[in-house]
Amino acid sequence: MKKFIYGLTMAAGMVLATSCADKLDELLENPNAVNAQTASPDFLLNRIQLDYKDLWFGVADRGARLTRIINQGSALYEAAYTPVSTNGTWSNAYANILADIDFLLPLAESSNFQRHMGIAKTIKAMVLMDLVDTYGDVPYSEAIDAANFNPKVDNGQAVYAAALALLDEAAAHFSATTTAGAPNDYYYGGNYGRWGRLVNTLKLKYYLNTKLVDAAASRTAINALVSGNALLGTGDDFVFRFGTTNADPDSRHPKFAGQYTNGGGDYQSTDFMHHLTVEKGFDDPRTKYYIYRQVLTNTTSVDEQECISQIAPPHYLVGNYPYCNPAGNRGFWGRDHLDPDGIPPDGLKRTAYGTFPSGGRFDNNSGLPVNNINLGMRGAGIHPIMLAAYVDFMLAEAVLTLGVTGDAKALLLSGIRKHMNYVRAFAVAGAEGATITTFEPNTVFERNRDNYIAFVGNQYDAQVNNDTRMNVVGREYWLSLFGNGMEAYNLYRRTGKPVRLQPALEENPGPFVRSFLYPNNYIVTNTNAVQKQNLAVQVFWDKNPASPWIY
Repeated sequence: MKKFIYGLTMAAGMVLATSCADKLDELLENPNAVNAQTASPDFLLNRIQLDYKDLWFGVADRGARLTRIINQGSALYEAAYTPVSTNGTWSNAYANILADIDFLLPLAESSNFQRHMGIAKTIKAMVLMDLVDTYGDVPYSEAIDAANFNPKVDNGQAVYAAALALLDEAAAHFSATTTAGAPNDYYYGGNYGRWGRLVNTLKLKYYLNTKLVDAAASRTAINALVSGNALLGTGDDFVFRFGTTNADPDSRHPKFAGQYTNGGGDYQSTDFMHHLTVEKGFDDPRTKYYIYRQVLTNTTSVDEQECISQIAPPHYLVGNYPYCNPAGNRGFWGRDHLDPDGIPPDGLKRTAYGTFPSGGRFDNNSGLPVNNINLGMRGAGIHPIMLAAYVDFMLAEAVLTLGVTGDAKALLLSGIRKHMNYVRAFAVAGAEGATITTFEPNTVFERNRDNYIAFVGNQYDAQVNNDTRMNVVGREYWLSLFGNGMEAYNLYRRTGKPVRLQPALEENPGPFVRSFLYPNNYIVTNTNAVQKQNLAVQVFWDKNPASPWIY
């Protein structure tokens, strides 16, 4: 159906010159093709929602690698991210989601399907913001014109403004009192009050990202959002939920499917695991939920982990950065940032994904391999696209950097508490629930959570200015963004926090990715496309110093 829909979208711009041509068109029309009379707004919206979770996963995964939440391979940034790296994101955004939304909206409007339009416009706004956050200037005003195969780029700031206008329109659709139709809602199950609060939270994200462009406008707008008391709160988390089916189509979380089928999969980040287990002198209470150790001691075989026989690079030693494995012989087995080594026989030994958000195993010190698709939560994970906890961290940043009304410390600690509670509740409600509550009863979890929050509160109080306070906020937000690298990537470019992320193994890995190169499938098919000079080109809202401000 997708090919027919897109073909119809392209054909919509053609105007037949004569009534004879109209008659010929009627005679030649394929009775099996989807057209404006036969297309189902419900099916279209289903496809739009499913395509968005795939687009979001791509941008979030890349952001996680760049911000050391999971390992980034290759020795140089330019080798890790070539023009072909993001072909899928580009085609999914334009040929799938945006084309389908433009096809859906007039159908929904003619039937007074207000909620369909609200969901579609919210997703369209998110796609536009994701595209700008990823690439900077992108085609928009000419992008879905069926008669224009070579659309020019629009300024990223203009595309962002269009996204903000769409959010305003979406809010009106969600609050409309007269509406027909009942869309299948993969995210909120038809709770349009929550959709409205998501819209406001996306506006918060908009104004936080653009604060370096117009601080006064951001301050005023965020204060208004706070006073309106209509942002995401506990229970409003915007997530996509996966199932446990491993047939075609596979309904499991992609990280689970990629690691628990035959072992292998991603390497966890040495730096992130260091912060989870070493940096504070005790384990983050989320560690056993985030990641699962397949072995409980470090390897002594250089054939399995070459770095154990090597000395850290000089710039690691000077900066006292973690190298190879987090301290202690506990089996946290990952890789350093931009490690170009090959893949040894460690697929059933490297640290794997846990229950949150990937739907894997809870780490109860069993130390068993993850080569069975029936283990843990069997892939019933989530994409944490926008959680209520994130709101508190964003507001804490707004207080410290913009002077927005609020208590930054209280918001920081509230964000940590909300996130830890969410991670725990999500995991306990799944197939690992009995294992988790036996190993870690609620009283133990709550004691560990409260001790952690008290420790961070004391760290915050010890800071001498808002910049170092912001680093505490940024570090804790970063630790809460496991599974959502897009917000971590934006945070890092927006604030430079957290400081002291592990550098590349190479002392000079090339410029950090301030925005991605335009994808190959755009450059080679569009005569108006001009490739960027390099990865150091900054998106419009990133007004911070050029590299090596971040690295």
